[in-house]
Amino acid sequence: MILYILLPLLAMLSFQSSPRQILALGDSYTIGESVAEEERWPNHLQRLLTADGIDCGKPQIVAKTGWTTDELEKAIAETKLAEHYDLVTLLIGVNNQYRGRDAEQYRLELRELIEFAIKKGHNNPQKVVLVSIPDWGVTPFAKGRDRAKIAAEIDTYNQIKKEEADRAKVHFVDITDITRDISGAKADLIATDGLHPSGKMYLEWAKRVLPIAKGILKP
Repeated sequence: MILYILLPLLAMLSFQSSPRQILALGDSYTIGESVAEEERWPNHLQRLLTADGIDCGKPQIVAKTGWTTDELEKAIAETKLAEHYDLVTLLIGVNNQYRGRDAEQYRLELRELIEFAIKKGHNNPQKVVLVSIPDWGVTPFAKGRDRAKIAAEIDTYNQIKKEEADRAKVHFVDITDITRDISGAKADLIATDGLHPSGKMYLEWAKRVLPIAKGILKP
């Protein structure tokens, strides 16, 4: 009789001790172009969660510099993934904007990616976090370009992302304001390529996502 009581308890303890699994989908901002692996924002997030008592395995990242929404979709179809993840993040769209693609087409492709993310998050919208698109127009790379136009287009894309997040009932985290505040002493928030965030900025993104991630992953 005691054995029958202990076995379910042991199974429950074993399940609870399993590291939470994170899937991060995106482009250069998720793969961490120009920074070391440990400085990518999903890796920062994993360490912050672990330090806060939530055991997380190394995040699985499906992202590549230059990817648009349709390219991410194609890569997902060709990548071996687990059946489910405890947290799924999605940060995509800057390259759609950069290439001058239609914003409403972005909406449709983003909607498909959100549906995929929900499916991977145990079919639970509340396990999915959309992250806003950074404003690359403020970086040294954008010198000589129409920064106001870039900012306006980024805002349009982010508005679409927020609307689609609300429609699907997934979380939305805005980090765009962090990317726009890089003047003066904050110049070290930009990587050496003059375009992408530094590890220091990625840490700030992770801190912004952390409260929601904790709510999703807490035992």
